[in-house]
Amino acid sequence: MQYKADSPEDYISQLPEVRVAPIEKLRATILEHLPKGFEEGIQYGMIAYYVPHTLYPDGYHCKPEEPLPFMSFASQKNSINLYHSGIYAIPELYDWFVSEYPKHSKLKLDMGKSCIRFKKVSAIPYELIAELTSKLSVAEWVAVYEKAIKKK
Repeated sequence: MQYKADSPEDYISQLPEVRVAPIEKLRATILEHLPKGFEEGIQYGMIAYYVPHTLYPDGYHCKPEEPLPFMSFASQKNSINLYHSGIYAIPELYDWFVSEYPKHSKLKLDMGKSCIRFKKVSAIPYELIAELTSKLSVAEWVAVYEKAIKKK
C-alpha cells in the first residue's frame, strides 16, 4: 500500500486505525535510538531515516537529489515492513539480527535482503529494533555505503 504523504504525521493520519498505535510506537522507538545526524522524513512513500545532504552532499547514487537512505518502514496490506540498509550491506549485522531475533520473538523471522516483515503487528520486537537502530552512526553508514559504491 502506498500512501501519498508529505510528513510522518501525514502518513500516520492515513493509516487504518488498527495500524496507528504500532506504527507510532515503532516511530517513537526508532527516534529514541536513532544516532545523531540522521533525519526523519518521507522517502519512497514511507517514513524514512536518511543522511541529509548537509552531511552527505552526494546523496543517493541512484538519485543524487535524494538524501542517502538508511532505514524506513511502511504499513502494507498484510504486514508492517521495516527496511534497514545496514542489514543488507553488512553481513555481520545481518547475522547479528538473525541470531538475536529468536530471543525477542516466538514467531518465525520473515525477512528479505533488507526487509523485515511483521505480519502479527502485536508481536513487533521493539527492543530489538531499538538496538538495531543504534548500531550504525552516520559516519559508519556513509563509509559502508561509499565502500560498496566504489566497488561498482
